[in-house]
Amino acid sequence: MNPTIRLPGLAPLFLVLTLTILGVLIVLPLGVVFASALSQGLAAYIEPLTHPDALAAIRLTLTVAAISVPLNAIFGVAAAWAIARFEFKGKSLLVTFIDLPFSMSPVVSGLVWVLLFGAQGWFGPWLQDHNIKIIFATSGLVLATVLVTLPFVARELIPLMQDQGADEEAAALTLGAGGFTTFWRVTLPNIKWALLYGVLLCNARAMGEFGAVSVVSGSVRGLTTTLPLHVEVLYNDYEFVGAFAAASILAGLGLVTLVLKSVLEWRHSGELSASRRH
Repeated sequence: MNPTIRLPGLAPLFLVLTLTILGVLIVLPLGVVFASALSQGLAAYIEPLTHPDALAAIRLTLTVAAISVPLNAIFGVAAAWAIARFEFKGKSLLVTFIDLPFSMSPVVSGLVWVLLFGAQGWFGPWLQDHNIKIIFATSGLVLATVLVTLPFVARELIPLMQDQGADEEAAALTLGAGGFTTFWRVTLPNIKWALLYGVLLCNARAMGEFGAVSVVSGSVRGLTTTLPLHVEVLYNDYEFVGAFAAASILAGLGLVTLVLKSVLEWRHSGELSASRRH
């Protein structure tokens, strides 16, 4: 049980300070986005969202997320299992590399792929000779998104699996279960809520990523602009209602992510409480 510290007079001050900061940094900007998007009425709000460029941006955003998130989920589970269950040389270095995208600018993450696969990059001439396009194409957007969202699933699973230990998996193997069966019947049920939580955060970042994808996309309207890039294009063209309408979709996705996050935390805490009672 967590101890409660009583500091008379400070609790209301900290609460007011916290609510004020949240209001200024989160609630107020969200309110401005939705108010600006609906400032000219519902018809003016819907019209730019049904434009072919907007629909193409939404489709591309969903496509990039649909590819990058499962890839990072697979990587996260594999990395967490290797780090939590085995001892090997370079283990701490592997953990450091997993965390690297957190400390690296997203623009640098995009520039890495340009230096590798751009027209003047290391593999650019070979790719051009074989008519393979990565930069300014969907594949480049996927690579940039995978890199910036790489740590989310792994960092949710690693501490959980280290804390759980391998006793249940060892028992299953002792009873004759194979490695695949042990994973599906023992490991996966034990990590399912943390895995879903990591996937949720990864998906939210993938759909809202701007810096890395802006470097590799070329911002070709209707072809390589994701929804965040589409917001920038509209705003730079002084189409403010359309820009805020597109931004409201991203803000709405953020709110949905917040709700789902709370649900997952509630379900996970409920299962933990039930397991402790038994």
